[in-house]
Amino acid sequence: MTMEGFKRKLTTIFSADVAGYSRLMGEDEAATVKALTAYREIMAGLIKQHRGRVVDSPGDNVLAEFGSVVDAVQCAVAVQKEFQARNAELPENRKMEFRIGINLGDVIEEGDRIYGDGVNIAARLQSLADPGGICISKTAFDHIETKLPLGYEYLGEQTVKNIAKPVGAYKVLMEPRVVVAGEKEKRLPVRSWRRKTILAGALAVLVVIVGLLVWNFSVRAPRIEPASVDRMAFPLPEKPSIAVLPFVNMSGDPQQEYFSDGITEQIITGLSKIPQLFVIARNSTFTYKGKPVKVQKVAEDLGVRYVLEGSVQRSGDRTRITAQLVDAIKGHHLWAESYDRHLKDIFVLQDEITLKIMTAMRVKLTHGGQTRLYERFSTDNIQALDKGMQGVHVMRRLAKQDNAQARQFFEEAIALDPHYVAAHTLLAMTHLYDVWLGWSTNPRQSMAQAIKLGERALAMADDFDMAHSLFGHIYLVRRQYEKAVAEGERAVDLNPNSADAHARLAMSLTYAGRPEEAVALFKKAIRFNPLPPDWYFLNLGNAYRHARLYEEAIAAYKKILHRNPDLLFAHMGLASVYSLLGREGEARAAAKEVLRINPKFSLKGVEKTMLYKNKSHVEVLIDALRKAGLN
Repeated sequence: MTMEGFKRKLTTIFSADVAGYSRLMGEDEAATVKALTAYREIMAGLIKQHRGRVVDSPGDNVLAEFGSVVDAVQCAVAVQKEFQARNAELPENRKMEFRIGINLGDVIEEGDRIYGDGVNIAARLQSLADPGGICISKTAFDHIETKLPLGYEYLGEQTVKNIAKPVGAYKVLMEPRVVVAGEKEKRLPVRSWRRKTILAGALAVLVVIVGLLVWNFSVRAPRIEPASVDRMAFPLPEKPSIAVLPFVNMSGDPQQEYFSDGITEQIITGLSKIPQLFVIARNSTFTYKGKPVKVQKVAEDLGVRYVLEGSVQRSGDRTRITAQLVDAIKGHHLWAESYDRHLKDIFVLQDEITLKIMTAMRVKLTHGGQTRLYERFSTDNIQALDKGMQGVHVMRRLAKQDNAQARQFFEEAIALDPHYVAAHTLLAMTHLYDVWLGWSTNPRQSMAQAIKLGERALAMADDFDMAHSLFGHIYLVRRQYEKAVAEGERAVDLNPNSADAHARLAMSLTYAGRPEEAVALFKKAIRFNPLPPDWYFLNLGNAYRHARLYEEAIAAYKKILHRNPDLLFAHMGLASVYSLLGREGEARAAAKEVLRINPKFSLKGVEKTMLYKNKSHVEVLIDALRKAGLN
């Protein structure tokens, strides 16, 4: 193999395989494959959670790499503890135990793959580990000897297959001690009257050691590279600012993805209702879902100080949630905890997590906000909550069939709990989407259903911001502009952290003939949601166009087309703006793209859907599109 096209790097290699895999397969092949799939998904989730990445997973092996030895060993310990808990519930002959080897070494990198002695040594160390155990190289040990509250047993220099020199190896223990291979503990006779004195002294020394360990790990040595305020994409808000990353689904069942997403969204929603905080919207944080990202990068991308990450594991009527809060600027974990609760306690648990976050960030809740942050518009019925979460999960795909499926989930949720305010509002939204996106065969009936359900939601909870945003949209479709703006303003007042509430109000202001105010609100919405959906920039472009800020409008439309080159309305916006600027060649090129996407495009059809209060706006826009070459 030539070295051309390859590059070398120093990395931490994590290698794991199943002890006794052949026996397990021989006894029950189907059950073993099913268990292996579930365990590997859990391991992949923990690897991601500890800032690593899975490189390959052939057969019963998992190969991963980490930028930090500390992260790799912490991940290995978490994996073994998780599997130990799961194996405790299985018969002895069906337990699936992994052996893990970790090495810090030089590797060859080719695309996403890594090769070389560094990888081979990790694999050999893996074979030295006990089932359910961890073995690390001396190079790895040298980097973590004083950085983790773990013990290590030195196994000596090991001669391993296909490696020229012996490899120093350590067994990772779960208690703080280091034992050298072959060294025996010497016992001296101790007189009985001295034993109490020695014990007291030993306890005092232990207290000092524990204190030093706590100081070392919690105060002195941050394990996360600090974020730079200077490199942040946005100025840091004056309020405590937080981004909640999607909690990892640890259930081993991809069908449970909606539940971990739902828990994440509930926490974001609860935090966003606290006026003392600045909370990044769900849409932006979920762009990191399934990707190995560093807390530092998240903080710099989104312009926040604090990042919350965690995992959710659901099993029957119980759930285990792990969460940790990081001060990204200081590079410290402020708080971390695991909870194992009954599903019926989910709201109490979410409140508890939120209050712990508040305490860690030194934010005090006022006006009775300390309790019932989540349950106010939700449900005590776990089955109804589950249906609601599934509905939201499919509704976000914004497709006709998914919208119909979401409607069914919300209807089932309401049947289980007729007082589930959020479900009524979301069900109303499915009918409104049918009208707005042209999916309804009877738009008048769909709109009537949306209004009926929205009114029912407001009758149960007049202070639900989402219901007021819904009516802002309904009134806009019905061309009742003053009411649309009033409802949008009410939604923003109720939830000042809601990016969507700001964006929907801005959209109403644009159509109502107040584009300058709309631009300011769209900018605020994008600060809450720095990686927003396409409709933010599309409507921002429209607001700029009607404010006659044409260059800014072009920039907004191009931002959408950069990630969604087939969005017809963005090309239509560009065609209109270029035409208004007298840039005929660019206008015709944009119009050509419109016709490429929809050869049956008709200005008459577009004119019917335009909701502008001022008819002159419609006339100017249609004339500009006609000059660009559209009919």
